[in-house]
Amino acid sequence: MGTTGLEPGTSSVSWKRSNQLSYAPVAGRTLAVVTAATHLPLVDVAPLVDGHGDVETAGREIDQACRDIGFFRITGHGIDPELLGRVDDAARRFFAQPDDVKQAVAMSKAGSAWRGWFPVGGELTSGRPDRKEGLYVGAEHPPSHPRVVAGVPLHGPNLFPTEPADLGPAILEWLTQLERVAAAVMRGIAI
Repeated sequence: MGTTGLEPGTSSVSWKRSNQLSYAPVAGRTLAVVTAATHLPLVDVAPLVDGHGDVETAGREIDQACRDIGFFRITGHGIDPELLGRVDDAARRFFAQPDDVKQAVAMSKAGSAWRGWFPVGGELTSGRPDRKEGLYVGAEHPPSHPRVVAGVPLHGPNLFPTEPADLGPAILEWLTQLERVAAAVMRGIAI
C-alpha cells in the first residue's frame, strides 16, 4: 500500500471488493458491511467545489463508488476544520447544561418547523424511546418567509440557545458550507 492508503497504480475508488466487504445476515436478509473506513472510496471533490481541475474524473470516481459500495468519503471540500471544532465545542457546552436549561429551546416550542432540543428518550424509533438527545436545526427561515407563512412543515426559524451564544452562528456557518459542498457533490453525481 502506498502512503495514501491505496495500492500502487490504483485510483481513489479502485479497491478489491473482497477486501472491504463482509456479509452479515440482518432480519432474514444478507447485507454487505464495510469492514474498515480505510477501504471506503475517497473522492477528491475539489474540482467540483472550486470549478478548477478535472471534474470528469471526480464525477467518474463518485459514479464508481456509488455503483460498487453505495457511498464514499470526500476530501478537497474546502471546509476549514476550525469551523467543525467551533461547532463541536459549542455543542458540547450546550449538551452539558441541565435539561431544565435546554428546555428553553425545546422542540415543542417550534411547531411544525421541527426545530429545537429533545431529551434522551424524547423520540421514538419503531415505538421504542431512543437513547439520544439532540438539537434539530435547518435552513434559517424567518417568520415572514412564504413557506413559514403557508405553514409548510420543516420550515421556520431555528431555536438556538442564548448560552452558549456561539452555537447558533457556528451551526449556520457550518450549514452554509455543507450546502456548498453538497451542491458540488450533486454536480459530480450528475456527470
